[in-house]
Amino acid sequence: MAEASRWHLGGTPKPKLQYRKDVEIRTTLQELLLYLIFLINLCILTFGMVNPHMYYLNKVMSSLFLDTSVPGEERTNFKSIRSITDFWKFMEGPFLEGLYWDSWYNNESLYDLKNTSRIYYENILLGVPRVRQLKVRNNTCKVYSSFQSLMNECYDKYTSKNEDLSDFGLKSDSEWTYSAPNMSSPWHWGFVGIYRNGGYIFTLSKSKSETLNKFINLRLNSWITRSTRVVFIDFSLYNANVNLFCIIRLVAEFPATGGILTSWQFYSVKLLRYVSNYDYFIASCEITFCIFLIVFTTQEIQKIREFKSAYFQSIWNWLELLLLVLCFVAIVFNSYCNIQIFLLLGQLLKNTEIYSDFYFLAYWHIYYNNIIAITIFFAWIKNMFLAIINDTYSEVKADYSIGRRPDFELGKMIKESYNNALEKLKLKKTQKDESKERKSEDLAEQARREGFDENEIQSAEKMKKWKERLEKKYYSTEIQDDYQPVTQQEFRDLFLYAVELEKELHYVSLKLNRVMRKVSALQ
Repeated sequence: MAEASRWHLGGTPKPKLQYRKDVEIRTTLQELLLYLIFLINLCILTFGMVNPHMYYLNKVMSSLFLDTSVPGEERTNFKSIRSITDFWKFMEGPFLEGLYWDSWYNNESLYDLKNTSRIYYENILLGVPRVRQLKVRNNTCKVYSSFQSLMNECYDKYTSKNEDLSDFGLKSDSEWTYSAPNMSSPWHWGFVGIYRNGGYIFTLSKSKSETLNKFINLRLNSWITRSTRVVFIDFSLYNANVNLFCIIRLVAEFPATGGILTSWQFYSVKLLRYVSNYDYFIASCEITFCIFLIVFTTQEIQKIREFKSAYFQSIWNWLELLLLVLCFVAIVFNSYCNIQIFLLLGQLLKNTEIYSDFYFLAYWHIYYNNIIAITIFFAWIKNMFLAIINDTYSEVKADYSIGRRPDFELGKMIKESYNNALEKLKLKKTQKDESKERKSEDLAEQARREGFDENEIQSAEKMKKWKERLEKKYYSTEIQDDYQPVTQQEFRDLFLYAVELEKELHYVSLKLNRVMRKVSALQ
């Protein structure tokens, strides 16, 4: 009892150990508010990099180079190409007409061309287009012996091992000689193969008539053969009105089965990032994003140091780490894109007589957009987790404040949320009430075994219920100003001590009723 008196003199610890709703609400609201600001900032970054002009620029360019047909009775556009003959008709017809705009609709000359083409009068053709093909060697596959008398040549599908590196045809210009690939350029993933850079390359002229003669010469000298597996057509445009680059790639694959499969890529990207006031606002959001990333990283490092291996037992902690990794990857991609644009843009625009390889810049810019999209997807998943499973999340954050180890597996959280819903609908008793009933039943059974009268037991139970109602009505649960978190061991000791005190109080109540009954009998 001296120990009990010491606890009483030191102040009741129960308010510090009880689960506090104001701690839950304040902790949860702070977490949600901070994360909501981060999420809004991330959304601004994601959607601030795109605008409707990108869609319309892609639409008008795809309509011009994909849907325009060969004049006359034949309806041959790029999408409908199925043979080598169709391919050359497209190159000498719709492609040539769409690429060179040197006069107005009334045949008057365009002003201030500066030796460039103005597609749709608004889009400057950067440099000159490039055409290249990749081929495979003969005898890269084996003809069955019974058919060798009918066919002694065999060209397999394209792989880097099967690629033909030898010169062919006229062997005079670059289109007849092999050019080694640039290792820094990305590979292209087509329908029937993955193609690397390099091959048999030529660029078009600034003159429409010279380009037409070039196409006719290549067609007559069989530039496309049975060994051809793919032809790429690359060129880039810039629209100053909307500050957008449009990088275009038309692809014609020649599979080993015969025929032609066409595909295309239209990338409208904003390579010149910081021009208008809105662009500088986006730059400020990027800085804010970096600050948030530093704060969140610091928090996660502290949690890992505190909980060590237990930290990695939660799926939501893994989601936090995944989100941080994606954010760092996005920053690396963005920094790389900006550095490459700064270094290469001036060089690509310096000489307008060569091909300007903006595809390399657009490729990495698109990958950056994809990383940001994945990041915001997982960020919204985390946000829904914070909003929907609010009760469980608050309990976990309160556990942090009293030093308990977090343990919130997904199955456990769903089960707890389900039980909370049943309790609020009064379809199920709370766990606290069930535990009290079980404890009361155990004590009553023990009292019966010790010989206490049934009326005494019921009277003691009635007194206990009165005591609980009074505590619930009058006991203060406000957090004291000197509140300090307790350790896990202290919490365990206090809980065990409270259980023992409750047992002693119950037995004292029973004994007191027994004594009062005997006193009444003596009187």
